[in-house]
Amino acid sequence: MAELWDAYDKNFRKIEGVTLVRGQRIMDGFFHMTAHIIVHHAAGTSLVMKRANMKHFGNRWELTAGGSALQGEDALTCAKRELLEETGLSEGTFRQVFKGAIEERHYLRNNYIFETSCAKDSVTLQEGETVDYKWLTRDEILALQEPAVPEDALAWLREQKD
Repeated sequence: MAELWDAYDKNFRKIEGVTLVRGQRIMDGFFHMTAHIIVHHAAGTSLVMKRANMKHFGNRWELTAGGSALQGEDALTCAKRELLEETGLSEGTFRQVFKGAIEERHYLRNNYIFETSCAKDSVTLQEGETVDYKWLTRDEILALQEPAVPEDALAWLREQKD
């Protein structure tokens, strides 16, 4: 079954009566909503996950969980669903740290920090998405070779103090 998305303009206003379909070309002036989550532990580390080999940026460490909002979801609902699907985590608090339109890719990006004090071995990987995980300090993440880390997430990370 096709994944359906609501359509938005670049100012995050929903365009009524328009449905976008994953994999189909998105016309100029239309955007779909996404959410990306950095999981930050109270102990001062952040979660990185190794992407499955067949995924875009396969076999690389990624700082964010996330994906596209399904039709009817807002960005925070999407973030909560994606985080649960990709990590199994739900106990913590969300704080939005970035919101912007990525015009060349036709999506609206919403970045969140998810603060948690979960047991570090409680992460559950999503089959077909990720194959490994670890908790790293800010400096360890910045030292990763060729990480699949979005630049806006790296900007947030660089500002953090260990």
